[in-house]
Amino acid sequence: MEGASGCTGPSAVVFDPTLTDYDFGPAHPMAPVRVALTMQLAHELGVTTGGALRVVPARHATDEEIATVHDQRLIEAVQRAGRTGRAELEVGLGSDDNPVFLGMHEAAAHVVGASLEAFRLVGSGEALHAANITGGLHHAMPDRASGFCVYNDVAIGIRSLLDAGVQRIAYVDVDVHHGDGVQAVFWDDPRVLTISVHETGQFLFPGTGFAQDVGGPGAEGSAANVALPPGTGDAGWLRAFHAVVPDLVREFAPEVLVTQHGCDSHAEDPLAHLMLSVDGQRAAYLALHELAHEVTGGRWVATGGGGYALVDVVPRAWSHLLGAVAGRPVDPATPTPEAWRAYVLERTGVSAPRSMTDGRTPAYRDWREGYDPDAWLDREVNATRTALFPLHGLDPLP
Repeated sequence: MEGASGCTGPSAVVFDPTLTDYDFGPAHPMAPVRVALTMQLAHELGVTTGGALRVVPARHATDEEIATVHDQRLIEAVQRAGRTGRAELEVGLGSDDNPVFLGMHEAAAHVVGASLEAFRLVGSGEALHAANITGGLHHAMPDRASGFCVYNDVAIGIRSLLDAGVQRIAYVDVDVHHGDGVQAVFWDDPRVLTISVHETGQFLFPGTGFAQDVGGPGAEGSAANVALPPGTGDAGWLRAFHAVVPDLVREFAPEVLVTQHGCDSHAEDPLAHLMLSVDGQRAAYLALHELAHEVTGGRWVATGGGGYALVDVVPRAWSHLLGAVAGRPVDPATPTPEAWRAYVLERTGVSAPRSMTDGRTPAYRDWREGYDPDAWLDREVNATRTALFPLHGLDPLP
């Protein structure tokens, strides 16, 4: 329904090139070049030119802002490690996932500041949609770094909206990994609905996020998890998403929609086992954009997240995301610009993809057509609906 996804207000992406200082080193899978390649592709495609999507500078978050979610002990450990280069393993710093690097606190605070600016733009009404593709660090816990994430910019951003008086926020996480950190921060808060659609924790980090995890005492129904089987592709993923996410978000009736768009669900991603195409991911972005316009009057904050196929997937997926944020979806048939392909070769020595599509046409079978109890995916979707829907006054049956 691309005709229904046009933007009805100003949009922004928060970015400056020094955000790529969030860098765990050359051997780490989360290479910041993926962000540079994305922003260059979005520029060459015209997504960030012509006024539809304003590029806004990123600021640094203050220690006080970070402390709205994180323990002071963690903040001090990050600051020390960033000065000394020494591990602080008791708070998750210096592991293979989270190597220490000089300037770590400043770099992580910059990512948080970029997200806080995106949240501020939407919260103040200066922008209807705002994005920070360097954000989405959803694994960081209040007391420790985890899973490539030092500070949880998404949770800090949501907290900033709550502190500003927003009463209901829905967070939808489509990263291949469970959004455990954001869920943990708001586990007991009925004002925040967290929904995560991810590969099952039976096979993938962080090993959490199952249908029975529905929120803490007094906030039952505030957490929803769809744990997908390995090998799930576009049709299964979209079937699961549409069977759970829109109904819950509509019933919750949030004032703002916040989304995390890790694109590591792609078939070529080296760290996980789902089989989505860029076309399937694009369909998810457009569905979330449309849902924001339907439910929140368009108030939408979008972040990046995981994604480790640095050339073939991340730049195309997130350029499609930024096109959705701008209200000008990029046609999948669009060739990647020649200037961008030359830039990729210069930066990485790798040949870039030549098209914005993987050649797939995303389609799925609607849940209302019935479910197959012999299918692993359908059993997981049914488990989530059975656990969550009654808590929201919804019928779990198709």
